[in-house]
Amino acid sequence: MTMAFDPFFRDLNRLTAEVFGSARAPQTMAMDAYRAGDDYVVEFDLPGIDPESLEVNAEHNTLTVRAQRRERPAGGGDAEVSYLTAERPRGTFSRQLSLGSGLDVDRISADYTDGVLTVTLPVAEQAKPRRIEVGHGGGRKVIEGTPR
Repeated sequence: MTMAFDPFFRDLNRLTAEVFGSARAPQTMAMDAYRAGDDYVVEFDLPGIDPESLEVNAEHNTLTVRAQRRERPAGGGDAEVSYLTAERPRGTFSRQLSLGSGLDVDRISADYTDGVLTVTLPVAEQAKPRRIEVGHGGGRKVIEGTPR
């Protein structure tokens, strides 16, 4: 436990995180997806994300969600901080989902509340199931062919 606070190990941990960690490559974000009535709902866990950094785009049947968590000095000031431990990933988060053709992309909505980004994808009217009435007997004509 005492080695984690040693400046050498702190710098080694920081260097390892910079080379192999989240600062260089986009990170994925945990999500849940489900259908609720005539909507598909996708919830992304993004705690501590500045809502201004969120981007949600739908293009060519692909939904793209991007967000960024920047390192912030402790206490909100401009002074540089030395982390004792840094387990929360920082940097850019990105996720892409392929959308089916039965969604109404013009009515997609998104809301960010309590660290959860909720994207609602409505099912298009033409893709909703319809009940087809089936007639029987009385109202049909039967056309019979004549033998040759």
